[in-house]
Amino acid sequence: MYERMLELIDIINEADYNYHTLDNPTITDQEYDKYLRELYEIETAHPEWVKENSPTQHAGGQVIDEFKKVTHKIPMMSLSDVFSESEIIAFDERIKKEGINPEYVCELKIDGLSVSLLYEDGKLVRAATRGDGTTGEDITHNAKTIKVIPLKLKEKVNIEVRGEIFMNKETLKKLNEERKKNNQPLLQNCRNAAAGSIRQLDSKIAAERKLDNFIYHLPDPLDYNLHTHQEALDYMKSLGFKINPNNRLVKNINDVLAFIEEKGKERPNLPYDIDGIVIKVNNIDDQVRLGYTAKYPKWATAYKFPAEEVLTKLTDITFTVGRTGQITPNAVLEPVIVAGSTISRATLHNEDYVNEKGLKIGDIVSIRKAGDVIPEVVEAKVNRRTGKEKDFVMITECPMCKTPLIKKEGQVDYYCPNNKCPARHVESLIHFASRDAMNIDGLGDSIMEDFYNFGFIGNIADIYSLKDHAKDLTRLEGYGEKSINNLLTSIENSKANSLERLLFGLGIPHVGEKTAKILASRCETMDNLIKTPEEELKKIPDIGDIIAKSIVDYFENSHNKAIIEELKELGLNMNYLGPKIKENINFAGKTFVLTGTLTLYTRDEASLKIESLGGTTTNSVSKKTSVVVVGENPGSKYEKAKQLGIEIWTEEEFKNKIES
Repeated sequence: MYERMLELIDIINEADYNYHTLDNPTITDQEYDKYLRELYEIETAHPEWVKENSPTQHAGGQVIDEFKKVTHKIPMMSLSDVFSESEIIAFDERIKKEGINPEYVCELKIDGLSVSLLYEDGKLVRAATRGDGTTGEDITHNAKTIKVIPLKLKEKVNIEVRGEIFMNKETLKKLNEERKKNNQPLLQNCRNAAAGSIRQLDSKIAAERKLDNFIYHLPDPLDYNLHTHQEALDYMKSLGFKINPNNRLVKNINDVLAFIEEKGKERPNLPYDIDGIVIKVNNIDDQVRLGYTAKYPKWATAYKFPAEEVLTKLTDITFTVGRTGQITPNAVLEPVIVAGSTISRATLHNEDYVNEKGLKIGDIVSIRKAGDVIPEVVEAKVNRRTGKEKDFVMITECPMCKTPLIKKEGQVDYYCPNNKCPARHVESLIHFASRDAMNIDGLGDSIMEDFYNFGFIGNIADIYSLKDHAKDLTRLEGYGEKSINNLLTSIENSKANSLERLLFGLGIPHVGEKTAKILASRCETMDNLIKTPEEELKKIPDIGDIIAKSIVDYFENSHNKAIIEELKELGLNMNYLGPKIKENINFAGKTFVLTGTLTLYTRDEASLKIESLGGTTTNSVSKKTSVVVVGENPGSKYEKAKQLGIEIWTEEEFKNKIES
């Protein structure tokens, strides 16, 4: 189950990157939701296993380098999803258990691209994408081309609002008619078209795409003396923002269900694509009381419409080898368009999955997708069989190295046990360069595979010698001088990463992103970690017997030690560069909220101080808040803290607590 959890984390994080950053989804929403649910179930059963890089802890997504990076003062969180009437009712019951009798605002879930709009004195100064929720991309130059986004508000107010940029169905149709005349590739669907348009470097292209926008969220309504979401929508509309007229304030959960049924019927006739209904608690004070998980607000959820299903032929089943040696069967499908995307492959997960579905090669199968690309195979249409279909047979040897496969006790997956299997090796190289490890932009899966097959990269140290092959690389088809130079710059920059990224990238068994950071902050240098005895490692919080032994075994391996020494010689940083945690009784284990204008520290400096002393920071005041630090003109958070009887420190008291 632990290995399955690690696998799910990798699958979901990769899906988040492809969807939110590259606008190139690689799994369906339905597959994504299924994986996420499975991960939640494992983590709920084993909370001690939860990893820092788990998608349940953060929200998914990443910034591309072509745009200036923007830090959101208040994170842009995603919403939890529900898929049935029973789950909607359960959401309502959870809220009522908190002593709240809620009204709800129901909104259409527009299928587009999230945006934050920032105004100073009523003038638009910045538009940014959601990104990973904390850091997005500055798209102001393109947002200004969208006519419904006001450049100047009706009041000289400082405000941030959030909404969705999208493309209307008719706009897409006209654009594709024009592109067809000019022999240009057609835009596949409204969501991809909108995302691609807003990320154009040339704003003229974005202007030609005639994008649209709805605003649906005010991050801090209490600062404007607004106490319901409906009031916030009305206020934003009065300022000049476009608000979806299909929103509705309802009195109870039965009215929510009626709204969902009504809009589900109207969905095909709407001028834009929607993929669900958003349900929000109307009262802002109740929202604050309910609070947030690490990723979602507890006061809102999104009902997702059932997935679309189409039929196609299963022409073959092939097998791939993952980084851990896990063997995965994959469906090869006759290409078919599902909701605007051409589908030709889908994962079949494992032998049991294929047998439970009763799949045969040559079957007509139904596939469905609630999102943009690779779907789930739902079932074989047995009544369509001709007798020419072939039974599925699980392979017994690795498709790459021909080593006999093994099946671990209590697991459904088969593995290649050969540590030197070329496929496993390529996957370990891909992991090393991934965004959560060394974050080498431009060295993705397919490029790494090419460079491995061409003989340029044989181990992770070879990545840092690619510059010696720069001319050879530019001669390869599809690799221009600019892209190679950008890649080499990214490789060089990665040498300066803090130690925890390197540790995670090495792929030490059982050492995930969070564990790597714990080890790096405690040991401070690679040499210190290598020299730390197993018994001492066990004493570090969150490092148990299995992880400690795995670390010692890894560094006792002569091959691994040689790689570390080679990386040192190549100039990679071997030291922890993050804040050193020195637990302070005033901060350890406590949750802090910063409010008002701080004069002795910036907010980032204050947050780092808190974290370095063992505390955490959050944006909303709730009964779980330990301390509120107030600067000048603190506003509603200060008042809320007083109402709840939460400890309040002035900035001077905060400084004294740090120094004590």
